[in-house]
Amino acid sequence: MIDFRKRFAAIIRNIKVRLSHLSYRTGIMLLVCCALCYIISFAQMALPISIGMKSGLWVLFFGLAKATQYSGLAVLGAKGLKSLIARRRR
Repeated sequence: MIDFRKRFAAIIRNIKVRLSHLSYRTGIMLLVCCALCYIISFAQMALPISIGMKSGLWVLFFGLAKATQYSGLAVLGAKGLKSLIARRRR
């Protein structure tokens, strides 16, 4: 039987490695998408729709905001640090 924790840790490492290969610009775009998802998740409360639909939309957009936030930070963490070090050396 495969240990669930080891398998989950391997999946997370794989995702971090893949995200670290993305560009700095991609990280910025992910954070812009994050901000838009946060705005939509709360702005949709003003729409004249049912409470159930509002709850569903909030969960959807808030979840997307969190996913893009952590992905953007993972991308910027790898590339942002490298660009900061390169700028200091100039």
